[in-house]
Amino acid sequence: MLLETTQKFSVDTEIEAKDMIESFREQANVKGYTIKKASYTRKDKKSKGEIVATKFVVEIIQTFAGIWDDFE
Repeated sequence: MLLETTQKFSVDTEIEAKDMIESFREQANVKGYTIKKASYTRKDKKSKGEIVATKFVVEIIQTFAGIWDDFE
């Protein structure tokens, strides 16, 4: 039985990161999971001390069932 999954995504903007998290939260009830953790982290690429690129890493942990859910 699948208990939980962890997924990481790369997006270009903070707005995209927030929208993705909100989308997963909206889909949770329909698709039968709960969100255990939803977060994003900013990652900067530097060259000679200057920021040359920025990405955001979104992490979603989905819980599908508890370990004791089928125990009566």
